[in-house]
Amino acid sequence: MSKTALLFAGQGAQYPGMGKEIYDAFSEAREVFERAEEIVSLPLRRICFEGTHEELRRTEWTQPAILAVSVATWQVLRAAGVQAHAALGLSLGEYGAHVAAGTLDWQEALPLVRLRGKLMQDAVPEGTGGMLAVLGLEDAEIEDLCTQAPETLEAANYNTPGQVVVAGRTAALEWMEERVADRGARSVRLSVSAPFHSSLLEPAGAALRPALQAVHWHTPRFPVIANMTARPTAMEDVVDTLARQVYRPVRFSDSLAYLLQEGYNHFVEVGPGRAQVGFLRRLDRSAQFHTTDKLQDLTAMLDWAKEVC
Repeated sequence: MSKTALLFAGQGAQYPGMGKEIYDAFSEAREVFERAEEIVSLPLRRICFEGTHEELRRTEWTQPAILAVSVATWQVLRAAGVQAHAALGLSLGEYGAHVAAGTLDWQEALPLVRLRGKLMQDAVPEGTGGMLAVLGLEDAEIEDLCTQAPETLEAANYNTPGQVVVAGRTAALEWMEERVADRGARSVRLSVSAPFHSSLLEPAGAALRPALQAVHWHTPRFPVIANMTARPTAMEDVVDTLARQVYRPVRFSDSLAYLLQEGYNHFVEVGPGRAQVGFLRRLDRSAQFHTTDKLQDLTAMLDWAKEVC
């Protein structure tokens, strides 16, 4: 039996032109974008379809933009009869996962993530912190290096074995780049504007909590795997989990491993990019997957759905 899990894109997956092909091809996607612009009072179509890389790095805009593309894509999949049995999202993508599960209405999710983006951006002045992907070192070695850094530096995203993202002050990131190079490994700066999922963002998490408490939460149709615990979110914990997710590490590799252990064997990446299926392939090359970023990929996914759904 095929058990399908949805994987929702997070910040860093954005690129100029994202969502344009799907918007042009599907009325469900057009309806989402048109309504989304009214809800958040942002020109999301211009930002997504024509925005520059610099505009798309503005976290207050990036987060609702990525979520709009993800929701639009999910609405197309859902209209075609695609059925899922679990959902997981990378950081921001956890909100898309809740939308797909019916836990959170997307029209409430959009202003919530715009606020989340603003709070996360404002927590640390732009240019004073960021994130760095470290490739080729063991988790424990990266964690040990973080404790030696001259300023705040913490493991923030455990993406796959051998790939951990660290977050912290700019001077600490520069220090880490040198240490990584000395060990013959590789590092890549991420296109984000703040040290997400580090203790530096704790004020943002605290400020987000009242807004999380104010929205309407519903019983999910299927499990949503929490970034913070790598286990299904209990509804009584959803507010606390998402508030703390802002400043706690994302355990994405453990979350994927949990889904694989539970027998999920088909994965659909929803939204821009295809990084998450790349992480999945590092864990289990036999897992089936579809991406939906490009129109041809989405069309192939819909053709598959006709046969199995």
